[in-house]
Amino acid sequence: MMSSNLNKSIVREALPKPNVLQLNEYNITQKIMESLVNACHRSVLFSIVDTAKDAPQIAAELNISLSAVYKTLGKLEELTLVEIERFNFTDGKKIKLYKSRIGHAEITLKNDNATLHLFPNNSHKEK
Repeated sequence: MMSSNLNKSIVREALPKPNVLQLNEYNITQKIMESLVNACHRSVLFSIVDTAKDAPQIAAELNISLSAVYKTLGKLEELTLVEIERFNFTDGKKIKLYKSRIGHAEITLKNDNATLHLFPNNSHKEK
């Protein structure tokens, strides 16, 4: 038990402690990469690059359950990869229309380092 604690403290001293900004940047980048690797997230995200859509439209087009689409949109919105472009009002209900904030993404692996490049969605907003 004593040697285990000693080894952990040696490792902690040997590794530089990241500052809060580095840690947050790493965590966000890591979460975005994980999201882009997820097939469902990627499908939902890139289905709304050109045209803003509501969750039921996305679910029908991609043949994914509505609950999975809502869950995915929530995570993508949390990572600021999608935005609510506008609201439609149908039968007294406020319907969100989502649009991707990124047009395309690249993940580069080089020298044991992963770099994420996000490119803005330059498609025109619908009126």
